[in-house]
Amino acid sequence: MTTSTSISGPGLDGVDPHAVTISGVVLAPVYGPDDPANALLNYPRDIAAPGEFPYTRGLFAEGYRTRLWTMRQFAGFGSADDTNRRFKYLLSAANTRTKANTGLSTAFDLPTLMGRDSDDPLCVGEVGKCGVAIDTIEDMHRLYADIPVDHVTVSQTINGPAAVIWAMYLAHAHQRGMSWNDIGGTLQNDILKEFHSQNEFIYPPEPSVKLVVDTIEFQSQFCPKWNSVSISGYHIREAGSTAAQELAFTLRDGMEYVEACLERGMDIDSFAPRLSFFFNSHNEFFEEVCKLRAARRIWARMMRDRYGARNERSWFMKTHVQTAGCSLTEQQPLNNVVRVAYQAMAAVLGGCQSLHTDSMDETLGLPTEKAVTVALRTQQILAHETGVTRTVDPLGGSWFIEDLTDTVEHEALNIIAEIDDMGGGPWRWLPLPSGERVDRSSSSETGEGSSAPNIHTHQNVGGRAGAVAGINKGYFRRQIAEASYRFTEECEAGDRIIVGVNEYVDENEQRPIDILNIGPEVETDQNRRLAEFKAKRDAGAVEQALDNIRNACRGEAYTLLHDLPGMPREMNAGVSASSAPSPRRGEGGRRSRPGEGSTTSTSSSSECRMPNAECRLHPTNVMPALIDGALANCTLGEMTQAMADIYGRYGGGPEW
Repeated sequence: MTTSTSISGPGLDGVDPHAVTISGVVLAPVYGPDDPANALLNYPRDIAAPGEFPYTRGLFAEGYRTRLWTMRQFAGFGSADDTNRRFKYLLSAANTRTKANTGLSTAFDLPTLMGRDSDDPLCVGEVGKCGVAIDTIEDMHRLYADIPVDHVTVSQTINGPAAVIWAMYLAHAHQRGMSWNDIGGTLQNDILKEFHSQNEFIYPPEPSVKLVVDTIEFQSQFCPKWNSVSISGYHIREAGSTAAQELAFTLRDGMEYVEACLERGMDIDSFAPRLSFFFNSHNEFFEEVCKLRAARRIWARMMRDRYGARNERSWFMKTHVQTAGCSLTEQQPLNNVVRVAYQAMAAVLGGCQSLHTDSMDETLGLPTEKAVTVALRTQQILAHETGVTRTVDPLGGSWFIEDLTDTVEHEALNIIAEIDDMGGGPWRWLPLPSGERVDRSSSSETGEGSSAPNIHTHQNVGGRAGAVAGINKGYFRRQIAEASYRFTEECEAGDRIIVGVNEYVDENEQRPIDILNIGPEVETDQNRRLAEFKAKRDAGAVEQALDNIRNACRGEAYTLLHDLPGMPREMNAGVSASSAPSPRRGEGGRRSRPGEGSTTSTSSSSECRMPNAECRLHPTNVMPALIDGALANCTLGEMTQAMADIYGRYGGGPEW
């Protein structure tokens, strides 16, 4: 049987390091019928056919024979105009009769990722360098100019200010005359993993999760084709976690969002079908395949058995996969083409729904057109020349694959239980005693025809917010750091061979590839456009829109400045400022300092229920106010700060 360990652990002096996976799993030299995996002994329960619960072998009965994965290439650099040209190049390079290549993925620069405008003094030297600079709705129009976003799906890799960027996107679509019913795409919007690994957070954990719930709730009512959150393990793995940690932390973060939505009173089957995931595909080929198989099995069971979802689509763990950027090497960069090809094949054999293949030059700079073309062609060759699409889950049933899938699942479930315990134990969604009800009058009703637990007659009697509790304890960072340290030690000791780095080194190497450089004129031009944009807008409307955002955060009434689809101008109140999320003392949050933004709105806090029966947003849902703010020409930085005036800014939690 497979066991999990560390090469350097006690009592392992005799373990051959070549028998141990990147994640520390010790593999047997051969697998067979003498000691079969538990799943093989319970095939209908644990494996089943493709398209059947618990979806170990895939979500759909015929896999890629009916529809290929979406080939989604990541792009973003310089100005909106620069990135728009790259988008058009990628779409033309796809040149296909299928829909496989109609996905765009947007990379934003660091100022945008941190919710700051390009003219912020903290952003000097960073504008447009690692992604595209987006400050205004005008930038959003330039970014997607001439691209039919009602036919092309768009992914946006943004987290801290995700609600603001999405609001700008929806406002831009509205101005282009496109119905929100028709636009499809994905907002990454996974703030919990920022606290674990990537550090691009703005607000404290509690209001940050609340903003994710706002977007999920808004999507469930107004944007049926949109994925409101892409729950991401990719960055956790890039920071150095093991495969099991990536899997467990990611699924448990997703469960945290589900629980927060249920606490708001949302029907699980109204939002769960549009939750999506984002995993890494690293070098350990079979481990990566098994990770995705285990992920589907765990998520399906959690959604059905722990949370009571009854819609089959709510059980689906739909995932995007990106090849491992952390595995690419600066040395001998052409080798990265080979690494990416194997990682892409693992993702496909694992059953991903969309895939991004890294470019060979990403350790040296932003990808050139030549490099992104090779990356895209890698997927196209995989799809059309290798035959991997002809049979669903061709590795399924293997003695080795089923054993390793069981092992990864077991490890991940143990970690999930550990996180649950930090919040007081697992969520337990149980019916109330006969005749008792929970008043959730401001929440969404259980959907028509749904057999999920009724939100008025069920409540959680278990723990809650285990992931946030783990953040406040420094748990996630500690676990990732320890795993990363172990891997580094193994490489330095020669137990891990990295071709071109610690073995097969070319001392006379001359890199045969070009590098894309972003000049200082990008920042100069962006700040000039931003100044011109601010000079021509209605300053009074901007201030009113920002006050509306603060009122929405508090749960106070406000009046929209623009007509929005399906929404009244008079937005409802009913939640006191004291019940709006705020940073807790001693947890790294703080109230904004004087001068960082006005909080002196005089809007009435009297009750004002929405007359539109189809629009039942929670009183503190900020999405209508943010869309209105984008239409009023508020900037990204201004809207982000307006929320910080209420929620505070987070200075970082414990590292260890």
